[in-house]
Amino acid sequence: MIDSFILLTNQISKYIIPFLLVGIPFYGLVFKKIKVYESFVDGAKDGFDIAVRIMPYLIAILVAIGMFRASGAMELFISLISPFLNAIGFPPENVPLAIMRPLSGSGSLGLFTDLVNEYGTDSLFTKIGATMFGSTETTFYVLAVYFGSVGIRKSRHALIAGLIADAVGVIAAVYICKIIFI
Repeated sequence: MIDSFILLTNQISKYIIPFLLVGIPFYGLVFKKIKVYESFVDGAKDGFDIAVRIMPYLIAILVAIGMFRASGAMELFISLISPFLNAIGFPPENVPLAIMRPLSGSGSLGLFTDLVNEYGTDSLFTKIGATMFGSTETTFYVLAVYFGSVGIRKSRHALIAGLIADAVGVIAAVYICKIIFI
């Protein structure tokens, strides 16, 4: 039963992206009578304008992350909180990823890659990192990009909600992986 479901899912997944790439423009052209190519070009122009507007925010985030790691502040912070983390069952090896994930997708991907290279693909740290990576969001990046693109300046509640969701994702990743993989 499960094998046939997996087989069916694999067959559907082969065709879903081509179907969407053809189906959405076809629907817009035939049923909505939209000039699809012109709309695409207009959207690309708007996307470029948005990218130019949010570039300072992204550069600031990336520079701050680079300075935090290069200065050794990350290692100092982890060494200070390691006794507390060990007491509650949170692996200190996953702290850099937990800190970086709300800030930068590429930075957190680099830290996850470091986990894989250092501990291997089957280690608990790597499994926790992969689950953490998939269950959290790049909150600050999302706020900078999406809120910046439409001109929203007051994002206090969205920031708090996003960081709470990230914290829940991080904690759940650790404890669910310990339940499943230990």
